[in-house]
Amino acid sequence: MPAADRFFVDTNVLLYEIDASAPIKQRQARSWINRLWEENAGALSWQVLHEFYVNATRKLRDPAFHARSVVELFTQWQPVDTTHALIQRGWYWTDAAHLSYWDALIVAAAERSGCQWLLSEDFQAGQKLGSITVINPFGKFPEEFGLKGGPTRRSVKNI
Repeated sequence: MPAADRFFVDTNVLLYEIDASAPIKQRQARSWINRLWEENAGALSWQVLHEFYVNATRKLRDPAFHARSVVELFTQWQPVDTTHALIQRGWYWTDAAHLSYWDALIVAAAERSGCQWLLSEDFQAGQKLGSITVINPFGKFPEEFGLKGGPTRRSVKNI
């Protein structure tokens, strides 16, 4: 799959995958994550994994050992590092698109990973940020983007 067909996953998608209190969003998040594993089409950053761990353990009260296992699993996606250049690009997005600094770093990391798509409910669906288009993963299905179904090799639910 070309890098442009890759999907950058924001923290909220990972959190909903483990959040049993929101079963509809949980199913949708699992569908996206499973398809991204199958197609080797997912990307994320260390920022996303940091945010996931903190929110999973504090807000969702997920046991630390489980949240750590999820982080370990997603390191296989080779998370984007936060570098000085990424911070500078984040500043660009803060100024150009009036994004919060943290959201701007997400966009910069999505660009750095060569993704065309950003899966997040925290941005405006359909919003174009340079070469990145925001998709609300709870309003669209993976099949709409050519991600096929099949047996799941890895999943957070299996941890």
